[in-house]
Amino acid sequence: MKYILFIAALVIIFLFAYIASNNKKQIKIKPVSIMLVLQLLLTFLLLNTEIGLIVIRGISGMFEHLLQYAADGINFVFGGLANKGEMSFFLNVLLPIVFISVLIGIAQHIRILPFIIRYLGLLLSKVNGLGKLESYNAVASAVFGQSEVFISVKKQLGFLPERRLYTLCTSAMSTVSASILGAYMTMIDPKYVITALVLNLFGGFIIANIINPYEVKDEEDIIEIQEEKQTFFEMLGEYIMDGFKVAIIVGAMLIGFVALISAINHVFEMIFGISFQMILGYVFAPFAFIIGVPVSEAVKAGTIMATKLVSNEFVAMIDLGKVAGSLSSRTVGIISVFLVSFANFSSIGIITGAVKGLNEKKGNQVAKFGLKLLYGATLVSLLSAAIAGIML
Repeated sequence: MKYILFIAALVIIFLFAYIASNNKKQIKIKPVSIMLVLQLLLTFLLLNTEIGLIVIRGISGMFEHLLQYAADGINFVFGGLANKGEMSFFLNVLLPIVFISVLIGIAQHIRILPFIIRYLGLLLSKVNGLGKLESYNAVASAVFGQSEVFISVKKQLGFLPERRLYTLCTSAMSTVSASILGAYMTMIDPKYVITALVLNLFGGFIIANIINPYEVKDEEDIIEIQEEKQTFFEMLGEYIMDGFKVAIIVGAMLIGFVALISAINHVFEMIFGISFQMILGYVFAPFAFIIGVPVSEAVKAGTIMATKLVSNEFVAMIDLGKVAGSLSSRTVGIISVFLVSFANFSSIGIITGAVKGLNEKKGNQVAKFGLKLLYGATLVSLLSAAIAGIML
């Protein structure tokens, strides 16, 4: 049954992408097929083999150590603030972002990251049917995040046609930044975080190839990476502050969204006798079902999926933690993979603002296709979750 559902999920997801395509005749079937096969193989390796287990244990173990090191710095400043034995979300989940941001800055400064990003991007461009810049941007998005990544290609933004800009923005919204991986791993199983990262990278290319197909000429396909020359300690100070800003911004958004959803739920319960989130759960239940969630759990899963879309992935992960005990392990895995991306309404504003800050004209273009951008990134999340579902 799950294999029939998986085929149905692929058909429905690709059909939704095809309906929104701006050039149906130019869709490249070959790279889409190759990347779909790669997704299936890599997911099987990560979730169902000893090699995958070793890789996941290695990566999650590394982040475990990083979080322990981060805790030393946090305890020095905030020790005694939280009551003993109680988990403080801001201290234990958000503030470690500062330390991981510092490590990214160091890897960038000593030229390790630019080398990995550039050449991994070049390798991906051989199979994804897109340009080198699009491939570079997808890998860079997974390291720097959806707003910071555009700084590295700001010289080229003014010359990019809208179709290429859409693909760059889809990659940025479909992935998550490395600095917050540790935060996710404290909330959901690390193996689903790592699997989602891999799936979303290829999924972004697949959906972009269907919704937004185009050809890139060799003379247009140039990567000019903008890099600022800084001393080591200038860089260190910048990345520390950047990490702290991210932690504060995520914390502020959580306060606002959790409070707003609570208020809306209360109003809906008073008027209709059912919460707003539960209504969204019924709307999203069919999507939860087609990606492999059992019918009996579809409404609960759909509620969490919808929460991510209207608020953000952190709020949804908190909600998943509250109901995980009443869901099967397979459902928890599928929904966990779905949650690991920036595909939500607030990301439209974040990406538009980031591009607009560098090039106002291009920022206005992003604002125009903002909803289509979210549409494509949500399809990427559904595709990743469906593929994870078939392997669980």
